[in-house]
Amino acid sequence: MNLATKDELQDTITQMVQRGKGILAADESLPTIAKRFAPIDVESTEENRCAYRTLLFTAPGIEDYISGVIEFEETLAQSADDGTPLPEVLARRGIVPGIKVDQGKGALALSPGDLITYGLDGLAARLQRYKSQGARFANKSEEMKKYSCGVFCVSV
Repeated sequence: MNLATKDELQDTITQMVQRGKGILAADESLPTIAKRFAPIDVESTEENRCAYRTLLFTAPGIEDYISGVIEFEETLAQSADDGTPLPEVLARRGIVPGIKVDQGKGALALSPGDLITYGLDGLAARLQRYKSQGARFANKSEEMKKYSCGVFCVSV
């Protein structure tokens, strides 16, 4: 790793771990955000999702409490009403834009009832694209359950 990359990583870490601030998970998948919108009778269109995220990211004083935001892939390509890309909206407020890199869950072969999280295939190329779109950190979620055998027996 070259010195510039090390410095960039350290700057990102320093900015994200500020005392009294947290990370906002605004990485709802399309089905999840549709569930959020349903009770308030808002259709889950790209335009409405962008308006919702813009509202979150431009809330007065958000930078006083939030140091980083985990975004859904769609968000990296969206822009605020003035044309500013949403990751840049965050960065201008001193908030580190990040990206959710897992791509959903599915059945684990040979292990009925167990799930696996997708997203490692092609990750390196996606990370390069995400960085060019303004993301400075990545988050991968994994469902963990207590197994009697399941995943561990299949992996052995």
